[in-house]
Formats: sequence, C-alpha cells, structure tokens
Amino acid sequence: QVQVDESGGGFAQAGGSLRLSCIMSGLTFDDYAMGWFRQAPGNEREGVSCINWNGANAYVIPDVRGRFTISRDNAKNTLFLQMNMLKPRDTAMYYCATVQSQLCLNGRIEANMKDWGRGTQVTVSS
Repeated sequence: QVQVDESGGGFAQAGGSLRLSCIMSGLTFDDYAMGWFRQAPGNEREGVSCINWNGANAYVIPDVRGRFTISRDNAKNTLFLQMNMLKPRDTAMYYCATVQSQLCLNGRIEANMKDWGRGTQVTVSS
C-alpha cells in the first residue's frame, strides 16, 4: 500500500513563500511521474504541476507559472513544490500523487493513484 505524507504548508502573507514536501513509501518512487494538486473549499481538485521520473521535464499550470517550481529527490523518495510570490487565491489543501507520465509531458496533470494522503493546508492572507 502506498503511503503519502505531505508537509510544509502553513500561513503566509501575499508575496511570501512556502516549500511543500511529499514523502512517498510503498512504491518504487523513480518509476513514476509525480504531481501536485490543490483543492480549495467548494472547488474541485486541480492539478498544479507535474514532473517526470528523473526531473528532466516538468509542467506547471499558467496560474502559477513563474511562481511555483516542482522538483524531486529520488534518493529520498521526496517531491517538492517551492511556492513564491504567493497570492490569496493559492489558498487550498495541497496534495501529491503519482500522475500519468505521457500526459504530464503534454501539459495535462492527471493522477493515477488510488490512495491519497491527508494533504497540507496552505493559507495566504492579503
């Protein structure tokens, strides 16, 4: 069974920064493309960014492009999301998941994981 542990969320003021981490176990981490998702109250979960297995290719949605950077450390089974220039609309619960690799390369972020973690809450004040 895959276990997912997201951390690093918290409170930030607009313009501030946070760095999210996600540790996964129960799978061969570098076999998978990975992604970050977020869900704000009343909204559907949306993909934010994804990265291929070795970190050579990544995609971020236009809303966060230039502000968020995804990366990974395969030796530590860890996925990261560096979030800079935060905005109140970034407020959401953030989750990580394995994603469809070929879709990620083509700018689509779709999870292919059954067991999600609890997420980490990011709250940005204006």
